[in-house]
Amino acid sequence: MPNTLQDIIKSKLEEKGWSYSDVARRGGISRSTVHHLATSARLAQMPQQTTLEGLARGLGIPVAPVQRAAAEAAGVNIYFENASESTDPEVEILVASVHKLSPADRRHVAVLVESLLRAGES
Repeated sequence: MPNTLQDIIKSKLEEKGWSYSDVARRGGISRSTVHHLATSARLAQMPQQTTLEGLARGLGIPVAPVQRAAAEAAGVNIYFENASESTDPEVEILVASVHKLSPADRRHVAVLVESLLRAGES
């Protein structure tokens, strides 16, 4: 059964049409490292912080969800200050990325979310 780190990597590869080499090149890490992280259900140890930062950069996502997923895959419990209650990487990516939007775009996102929530209540 895939772990969350594998799911994140696979999802981004499929979404962007990237290969392990593309992610490695974008993140400044080796292809073999990306392959190992994408295919190992259980990591023997927690990857180095620079590796996690490179993977996040290569995938084009914030480092926090990558860190959490890697810790889970390595069986390591880590605690983050101001950690959200959600462990869903998509939620974490959305929350971590929203600050990059303009105020007008953030309002558009808020209106969309409110609309989706209202539709779900029906």
